Amino acid sequence: QQPVQSPQAVILQEGEDAIINCNSSKALYSVLWYRQKHGEAPIFLMILLKGGEQKSHDKIVATFNEKKQQSSLYLMASQLSYSRTYFCGAETQ
Repeated sequence: QQPVQSPQAVILQEGEDAIINCNSSKALYSVLWYRQKHGEAPIFLMILLKGGEQKSHDKIVATFNEKKQQSSLYLMASQLSYSRTYFCGAETQ
C-alpha cells in the first residue's frame, strides 16, 4: 500500500517555505523521496531508514517520524528551480 501524500500539489512562491507530508496506515520501515520535472524521469532525492532521521539536499530537508508513520519534506526558501513534482515511496509492514 502506497503512503498518502498531502497536499497533493503545492504552488511554490519564490522565497517561501513549503511542507509535503507522507503518511501511512501501516508501519513505515523506510521512506524515499523523489522529484520529477514535467516530461522527465523521476530523480531520487533521499532515503530515510530509521525513525527520527533527518536528511537534507540543498535547502530541502526530509524527516521521518516512525511513531506517527509519517515523513515530511520541507522546501526552505523556495527557488524557481524547486518547481517540480515531489512524491514519496515507502516500505511498509
